This record gives sequence, C-alpha cells and structure tokens, in this order.
Amino acid sequence: MRTLVAAVGVALVLTGLASASSQADTYKLTATMKARAEVPRPTGVPAGANGHFTGKAVELANDRARLTWHLTFSSLSGRALAAHIHTGKVGKAGGVMVPLCGPCRNGQRGTATITHAQLRTIELGRAYVNVHTAKNSAGEIRGQVSSTEVKGSDSAQPPPSPAPPGPPPPPAPYP
Repeated sequence: MRTLVAAVGVALVLTGLASASSQADTYKLTATMKARAEVPRPTGVPAGANGHFTGKAVELANDRARLTWHLTFSSLSGRALAAHIHTGKVGKAGGVMVPLCGPCRNGQRGTATITHAQLRTIELGRAYVNVHTAKNSAGEIRGQVSSTEVKGSDSAQPPPSPAPPGPPPPPAPYP
C-alpha cells in the first residue's frame, strides 16, 4: 500500500511540475523617447520631437522569446531611417540588439525573436530604443526600456503532452 501511495504522490508532483512549466513569463515593455536622452546629443532636433515604444515579450522554449512591438514618433528632423533596441544603460551608447524597422513609419508594428539573455538585459533596464534620421544618424530620440512582468500569464504554446502511461506498479506486499 505504501508503494502505491508513494507512486501516486510522485505522479501528482510530476503533474504539478509539468503544469507549471507550461506557463511562460510575459513582460510588458515601454519606452518614452526624447532627444535629450540620446547619446551623443543630436543636433537640429525640433523641440517637440518625441516617440513611444510599447511591446510584449513572451518566453518560449529553446532559449527564445517572442517580442511584439509598436512604435510611434513625431516632429523628427526628417524621415525615420531606422529604429533599434540597443544594449546600454542610461547615458551610455551601445550596440544594436534588435533591429525594429528601416525605414520606419509612424505607428509601425512588428515582431522579433530574441534570446532569453537579450530579454534579461531588457528586464534589467540595460536596453534602450532609438530612432535614427539622416540628420542624426547615431539617433535622434531615445528612451530606456522598462519591463513589467505580467502576472498569471500563460504561454501561447499548448501545454506539453502527458507522458505515456507506464506499467502498473507491482502489488503491495502484505505484512
């Protein structure tokens, strides 16, 4: 009888773990872009130049996450030639981590696949979004990306298939 109880207990624990692993973490991402945040300082930027980046990152299997994003901007010195997510702390320029668009249009949306390491960089506040123009090829407006975990989020992935049933446990010996 003890063996049967132990087997049922192990099965319940494994079912709980499988259930927990089927949920993926989801993060809401935002950045408000202004010229004064860009490094190096841009030149000839109209006073009202600004932008907003919103996104959602959902962790997937195989060290990946799906990023869906929306980018808006206005009052730039010219056409938006490109926009990227870069690695970098506030006040520091960094390399491109995720290309968003190029050329870009206001209100553009897109998706990208990123690694968990890149998502972790974003979560830690070590990433920013910027928009590049011909006049300011290094970037005209910039905003640090903030990340908030969405509680109780489920992955878009289906839950894993249950394990095939094994042989029944042997009958418990009688004392």
